[in-house]
This record gives sequence, structure tokens and C-alpha cells, in this order.
Amino acid sequence: MLKNWFKIALINYRKNWLSTIINVLGLSVGLCIFLLVLIHWMDERSYESQNPHKDLIYLVENKNSFGFISTSSYPALSVSKEKFSEIEDFSIANSWDFYKMRLIAGDRSVYASATWATDSYFDFFQMERMAGNLKNAISDQSKIAISEETAKALFGDEYKDCVGKVIKTDGQNDKQYVVSAVYRFPSSHTVFTPGFVLRNKDVDRKDLQWTNYSYVGYFKLKPGTDVKDLEKKLSAQLNEQEKILMVKWNGKYDEKDRTEVFLTPISSMKLEAKGLGIQKADKRSILILLGLSGLILLLSAINLINLKTAQSSQRAKEVGVRKAIGSSAGQIIIQFLLENLMICFISYLIAFALLELLLPSYNKFLNKEMKMNDPQIFLYSGILLMIFAFISGIIPAWYLSHFKPVHTLKGNFSRSRNGIWLRNSILTLQLAVSSFFIICSLIIYFQVNYMMNKDLGFKGDQVVQIDFKKTDWENDYTYKKYMRLKAEISKIHGVEAVTGSINTMGNGIANAASVKDVQDTTKSVSGTALGGIDYNYFRFYRMKFVSGRDLDVRKASDTMFGAVANEAFIRKMGWNKKEALGKEVYPGWDSHKKYKILGVLKDFNMNGVEGPVEPILFFNYDRSWAKNNMQNIQIRLSKEDIEHTVERIKEFWTTKAEPGYPFDYEFVDKKFARTFEKFQKQRTLFSILNIIVLMVALLGLFALSSLLIDQKLKDVAIKKTLGADEKTIVWDLTKKFLVICILAVVISFPFGYYAMNEWLKDFAYRIEMPWWPYFLSLILLLLLTFSVVSIKAYKATKLNLVKHLKYE
Repeated sequence: MLKNWFKIALINYRKNWLSTIINVLGLSVGLCIFLLVLIHWMDERSYESQNPHKDLIYLVENKNSFGFISTSSYPALSVSKEKFSEIEDFSIANSWDFYKMRLIAGDRSVYASATWATDSYFDFFQMERMAGNLKNAISDQSKIAISEETAKALFGDEYKDCVGKVIKTDGQNDKQYVVSAVYRFPSSHTVFTPGFVLRNKDVDRKDLQWTNYSYVGYFKLKPGTDVKDLEKKLSAQLNEQEKILMVKWNGKYDEKDRTEVFLTPISSMKLEAKGLGIQKADKRSILILLGLSGLILLLSAINLINLKTAQSSQRAKEVGVRKAIGSSAGQIIIQFLLENLMICFISYLIAFALLELLLPSYNKFLNKEMKMNDPQIFLYSGILLMIFAFISGIIPAWYLSHFKPVHTLKGNFSRSRNGIWLRNSILTLQLAVSSFFIICSLIIYFQVNYMMNKDLGFKGDQVVQIDFKKTDWENDYTYKKYMRLKAEISKIHGVEAVTGSINTMGNGIANAASVKDVQDTTKSVSGTALGGIDYNYFRFYRMKFVSGRDLDVRKASDTMFGAVANEAFIRKMGWNKKEALGKEVYPGWDSHKKYKILGVLKDFNMNGVEGPVEPILFFNYDRSWAKNNMQNIQIRLSKEDIEHTVERIKEFWTTKAEPGYPFDYEFVDKKFARTFEKFQKQRTLFSILNIIVLMVALLGLFALSSLLIDQKLKDVAIKKTLGADEKTIVWDLTKKFLVICILAVVISFPFGYYAMNEWLKDFAYRIEMPWWPYFLSLILLLLLTFSVVSIKAYKATKLNLVKHLKYE
């Protein structure tokens, strides 16, 4: 029986070769796209999976007036461990990808990433011991644990014998450390990959504040802990401490602005962290792509169902005969499901072949190294294949198997009300999905273009930024370095101007605090960026003032107590641009000192245009504690001979500024353009998906219209015999599809509007919801539908009348 079913399936697939190819092509592409996104999702979920304590270790996050932050205060970590029995231990792991240090051993050196941690670091984050003892690797300030890569770079092939040897850091005082251990990173994904680990110097201090959120902290909880209950206890404790501090500082505690503590499992923090997390992935974008790729898969299933239903007239007599001689409905259903499984399995194999071809390009696009080495991918995709084959096959199989033999033997199932309703409904859904994609693609395209073309409020072209790799706070080393480099680089031919700032363009706000009104301390602006700048900063970036003036280097009062606020700051303080002039404020970073606002700067975007402009208070950098935060230099180049000017700066930098360090620089406008990268990738991916959706939908429409028009060839022959012209016949054959197209587009409107309105809510600077993408999707789909269907309709007008009317 199975052999006969297999033969029948092959005969029918060969007979309907066009629809078979379209089904296989559509399913292969749909499965491939879905699997690409699924692999991305599973790759992000796999981080920290090797950690044996992953279900007990939690990242400590906070929500306060700054929003969600993934850092904590040291007392909140250390005191909580002693106070709450649910907490077994805590650890600190301060590490940032952008921060590296140069280590020196003899005549060798390496530039490696650093982590400042507590003793328990290696108990929390499992590393393989290669040499030494990880248990006490950072028990005091003189010890250093290094990774296998760092050890090889410093000690060569004898790296396993480096325990006890001395390593120096390239700082002002050349601090020395004794190597206590060498470790190897886990083989699976982890965000904890430091080049070396040092003891955090603040661990031994007793004067740290509860509001100093400078530590990336983790708790290891005891099994069975009620996490939600512990979060409430931690939040209550933190708020009580903040009240005490506000009384101490003569401030007012706002009960409506209470801090909340959240515990995020390390096994899911890559996707679920509430703040910036540690190398946090863009969960929302991945889920959107997963949903959209699922829609493409749905379109492929729609094609399969529609074409199978349309071909029912060719199988009707076969089904009628089989039922007449005793076959049950169940046997017929199983036969059609097996036939469908054949198509799906072939498509499944082709999809994996396409996946192998596309994965390298997809990795390059996402800057990842994903591989198809996870058995779960094959398990999940296999389950998906079986579910997909069943759902897409059961509908036409059920309709055919339950039709009365007397009707199927007459061959009129395709003209029955059930068959027509099913095909039209599914075709409407297919075109509605296509319209949805067109609408969303157009709106995304113009929103991204709007952001990229927005006036940023500064001119960053021809500006190069170089971040210092060697810094030190002792004896004002970094401050003196900035002053020296500024003077020397200014002399290089091709350099027009030099400046610096604490927060830089495109890098986000690294330092912020609350700023209070001196006259009314209940009025404050939280999250105000620390705007330490050089004197020429505003002129350098050609920024505009809306009122008042710039800081004047010739006036001591300006350099000591003067400040310039941006429009976002004065709006939040409740002042207009005139009222703000002369107002005095207490900055949170220098609260015992009054700053007088001398000017109001027109808002400019420092950290991309996705969010609103942050409030910033600018002040002179070199007469405050902030001067050692000037850890970069920004250089405006002459338009003439930029390439050779950069070469001259490089030669100076590698020989005199930071010899022994790699030379890295970025043009500010290009660095700022990276803030658009996420949305540009969304636009690119959505455009690709839109093309695939249209391709799958139009191929399915072509195959379906071909089958249905072939069933009406006798009607066409009769009309031609009675004198109908070609235009009339083509219109008669296509108008039903155009009506379905109009209905589908109208159905897609509310879904497109809702999806895009939700997407646009994330943007502080957004386009107004336009009407024309909806109209354009209607026109475009009507043209495409008419073009696809009319090709077959026109061919039908050229038929041989004798062939189709000889038995009439």
C-alpha cells in the first residue's frame, strides 16, 4: 500500500511540476530564514550554560531616578550577604570591554582586558585552572590571575610555569603584581572573558556610600530561595539607607521615586537584563525577526494548502473511486499527509543546505560566530517539520476525504462552496501578510532615514577622536597628559583645533548625577550628564547658544563657578531660556559648590537620536576634581590632505604619546553613525524579508492562478467562440483575484498601524504615522497581482478551440 501511495505521489508531483517546484522553493526559503533567526536566538540563550551554579547566581540590578542600571553600591552587596540568610555569597566583577591595560613581563608586553573583582570571583564564574590556585588568586592587592592567552603572550611556551613571576602595569608608578594563577575560559559561550583579574581596591574600604552605584555585583542564593520576596527585602533596605543619607545631606526624600532591586539570573541576563547588562543582546529585535520569519513560514504553508486544494479536482475521481471500493477517510487522510511530508522533508534538506551557505554572511552581518553544532537545532527543527507537515497537509486532506463519493466522482469539488471558500480565505490571508510587510518596510525605511538626516546640533565632520589607553589619577597624570598632548598635537601640520570632554559623542553618558536649584533644593534634575569640557568645546563643534554666553577663560569666576546648561536641562528644571540665566545650582558631583548658569546651549544629540536629548551641565574641566576624567583628545583636521595628517598624528602618538600601545582612532561622525547601526540592520533585514515574502506570495499566486485558469479553459473557449475579445477574457479571469487583493490589503491596515505605532514609540524623534504607505501597498499589490495573474490569463486566450470543444 505504501509503495502504491509513493508511486501515486510521484505521478501527481510530476504532473504538477510547476506547483511542486514553487512549494519546495517556498518551503525551503521559509525554513532557512526561520532557522537562521532560531540559531541566533539559541546562541544568545546559550551564554553561561556551562556554569554549574547558573540557576543560583543572579546579577543585581536597580531601578532609580536614572532608570534601570546594572550596577550596585558596595554596601548593598556586602551588607546584604550578612543580613539576609537567603544569600550564600556575593561577588563583584567590574569589567568593561572598552577598558584595557598594558602588562609587561621582561621584554614582552600585552594589551589585555581587565576585571576588578572580589575573592569569590572564581567560585562564581567557573574557569579551568591551568596553573596556580584559583581559590586565593586575588586574596590581596599584590596578586594577579591571568588568562591562558595573556600568559602565552607574556611568557611564551613556558606560560604554565609563570606562577610566582612578576608582572608590571604600564602606569605612572609601574605597579607590580605576582602571578598567582593561570586560567582558561570555558569552551561554551560566556561574557566573562577577562585578560586578567585583580582584586578590587575598594573591597577593603569602609567609607563607601550606599548611593555609589559603581559595582557590577552578583549574589549566589541558597536553593529554594523565594527570589521575589528577597527583591522586596533588598529594595526596602536600600530605600531605608537612601532616606538616612538624604537627611544627612539636608535633602528631601521622594517617596514616589523609590529605588527597586531586581535579581536577574546569569543564565538569562544576556537577553533579560533590565539595564544595559553585560554585553546585552537586543532581545526585542530578535523576537521581531523570529515572528516575521514565522510569518514567512506561514506563507509557505498557505501556498502548500492553497495549491493542494486547487489541485483537488485532479484527485477527486481518484478519491471517489477509492472511497467507493471501501477506503476509509482515515486511510485517505494518511495518504495525503505522507505525500505532504515528502515535500516538506525535501524542503527541509534544501533549507539546511541553504543555511550552510548563508550562515557565514549572517555571522558577518551580526558580528558573531554562530555554528550549527547544537543538537537542539536539529531536534527543534525536526519537531517543527512534523508539525508543519501535519498542519499544512491536514486541511486539504480532511476536505477531500470527507467529500461525498457521488460529488468527487463528478469531479466538481473545486467548484464546491467549501473548496472555493477555503482557497479564497487562504489567498486573502497570504496577500494580507504581504501587504503588512510592505507597509512596515516603508515606514521603517523612512523612520531610519529621518533619524540619519536629522540636524544633530553639532558638526563632527573632519574630527578625529583618540582615547587614552594609559591613564592614572595619581599626581594628576591624566590631566597633565591631556595638556601636553593638546599642545604638541596642535603643532602638527594639518591640525586646525584640539579639544576634549569627559562625555564624548556617540559613546553615551558615562557620568551623571542629580543637580539641585540653590533657591529651592526640592527642585532637581536627576541624570544630569557631567559636562566637563575644554574652553573651546562649543566653538570646536560649532554649537549654537539660545541665550547667554560661553565660558570666558579670562574670567576666574567663569572657570571656577560658571556653567552652561543645555535646553533639556532647563526644561526639566522648569525654566525658560531667559529665566535660566544667572540661576545657581548645586551639582551632584560637587554639591558643596554653587555653579552659576551663564548660557543656554541649543540641544544637540550626544548619544544617538533614538532617545531624547539628555540634560547636561557644562563647566570648565581643569579647576575641579573632574580634570583626570579627560581621557581623550578630539582633533579637527584640515580638509586638505586628511590622510597624511592622520599619518603624522599616528607617528607622533606611537613614538611620543603612547609608545608600545596600539594606535586607534575614529572619526566622530562615523562613530556617531554607529548609533544608527542597530536600526540600519533592522531596515536591511526587514527589506530582505519583505522581498522574500513578496516572492513566496507571488509565486504561490502564480501557481494558484495557473491551476484555476486551467480549470476554466473550456469556459474561455466558449466565450471566444461567442465573440469575446482578449481584453474581456483577461479581465474576467483576473478580476476575482483583484477583489481578493483589495480585501486583503484593507484587512492588513489595522495590523500594520498597530505594529508600526508600537515600534515608533521607542523613538524620541520620529516621523508622524504616514498614510501613503498604506495606499502604496494597495497600488503595488494590485499591480503585482494583476501582472502575475494576467500572464497566465493572456496565455489562456491563445488556446486551441478545437481541443477544448471537440466533445461538446
